[in-house]
Amino acid sequence: MNPKASSVDEYISWFPAEIQEKLQLIRKTIQELLPEAKEVISYHMPAFKTTEVLVYYAAMKNHIGFYPTSSGVTEFKEELKGFNCSKGAIQIPYDQELPLDLIGQIAQFRENEAAIKAYYKPKKPRKA
Repeated sequence: MNPKASSVDEYISWFPAEIQEKLQLIRKTIQELLPEAKEVISYHMPAFKTTEVLVYYAAMKNHIGFYPTSSGVTEFKEELKGFNCSKGAIQIPYDQELPLDLIGQIAQFRENEAAIKAYYKPKKPRKA
């Protein structure tokens, strides 16, 4: 079983410099666009969270995996043509330039989606 990182910095430190650079670019892009989102490790991957986890990202054998849940992939289906995608995952090969603008747009979409969901979520009654 693989070890679990205790922080995003620790996770990123496990990889070669060129992969660390790509992970840091994704991290910085999302931090700048979603300053209120908290960085967490979830499912052994770096992630950004507000009222729920918005996006995950991870280094894989041959690609960076970006995981914006199924809605993030579906909403940007046209923009993601040319990438290998599944229901909730986008694969970005190491030899391709990171689509940082698109990653940022998807992260912002997920933030808005989570805020709407939280707003309409039934509130728990307060105890007297």
